Amino acid sequence: MQTTFTLAQLADPAVRESETILRKCVHCGFCTATCPTYVLLGDELDSPRGRIYLIKDMLEKGRAADERTVRHVDRCLSCLSCMTTCPSGVNYMHLVDHARAHIETTFVRPWHERLLRSVLEFVLPSPARFRLALVGALLARPLAGVLPKTGPFARLRAMLRMAPRAIPSPSPVDRPQIFAAQGPVRKRVAILAGCAQQVLAPQINEATIRLLTRLGCEVAVAEGAGCCGALVHHMGKTDASHVAAAANIRAWMRLWGGKGPDTVVVNASGCGTTVKDYGFMFREDAELKDAAAEISKRTRDVSELVAELAPSAKAPERLVVAYHSACSLQHGQKLGALPRKLLADAGFDVRDPAEGHLCCGSAGTYNLMQPDIANALQARKVANLKATGAAAVAAGNIGCMAQIASAAELPVVHTVELIDWATGGPRPAALG
Repeated sequence: MQTTFTLAQLADPAVRESETILRKCVHCGFCTATCPTYVLLGDELDSPRGRIYLIKDMLEKGRAADERTVRHVDRCLSCLSCMTTCPSGVNYMHLVDHARAHIETTFVRPWHERLLRSVLEFVLPSPARFRLALVGALLARPLAGVLPKTGPFARLRAMLRMAPRAIPSPSPVDRPQIFAAQGPVRKRVAILAGCAQQVLAPQINEATIRLLTRLGCEVAVAEGAGCCGALVHHMGKTDASHVAAAANIRAWMRLWGGKGPDTVVVNASGCGTTVKDYGFMFREDAELKDAAAEISKRTRDVSELVAELAPSAKAPERLVVAYHSACSLQHGQKLGALPRKLLADAGFDVRDPAEGHLCCGSAGTYNLMQPDIANALQARKVANLKATGAAAVAAGNIGCMAQIASAAELPVVHTVELIDWATGGPRPAALG
């Protein structure tokens, strides 16, 4: 793609990076076939190629974002399916992140959208505030049926409908501490305890720590580490996301006498995709760029680390499992096959749903901000999962798990819960 940025514009590192990305696009349109919003809506501007044209025009002209550009960029799930199918290596993730940051600073949204985004930014990264918000949502849940499906209250309706019917108690494993390895220490590992996940599904971190210590890992929950920053980063709030990421980088590098961990393990793939990108996020930061690059290099999804540790796993019973490959895992981290192989090698009967490349509609806060599209994708995903005839669904990302569980009449468990069970841990509670 030909570009006409000025030298003055290219002095900005973000613009310079986006210009490099834009030049790789050859307009082939392969991305349209796998883009969930294009598949649903059939609008070229709701495809990656269409959004690339809008973003190029906005950045090249150095103008403020307009309503049309914002509408179509907002509809992007950042599922990154387009990056899997792109033959030219277009880094759409970095391009759309830049576009969202530009939108955040140049476009004034309607009051109700600004309010919603501010509430999500304030609540979701904090486990304490998120827990309190869920208590309120639980009490207000009956209102979801009477709120209008369109207009400013549609998103509030979506939030109430997504609220769980029960809130688990906080887990003691999420407090800063170090868990000793069973037997000789094979690795020293820092685990991202996360934010929303430890409130919605504390059993995931518990299973992860049990499994890793059983496999010879010393596991640390670092003092000062918290949200990875992904939720606000994909809302264009890069200052807030960098503050969260910087806190994690410093907290992890302080571990084990300043040597840092051998591995940073992440069991929420949406978070893992962002942590693996810390090196890029801090490429211009003189203080943190080296540490950020080191953290990115050491970060692994939990499935990668478990595969490296090669457990002897045997499923306690035959269980037919539909494996949902989270977009952030298969497209963001290129780990589509590995978690499935772990489950199959452990003896579970693993089924692949049709249209496995399409997003479930969760996408961080997407299901709260674009409920109509998210609900359509959710229904499509759940139907495909049920069609496998599976007795349970396995996934590697808390957002997907919550999205699918809210509509499916099937138990939804994390992949690591099943591997923990197959190596001597307890049966996942969701299985009954």
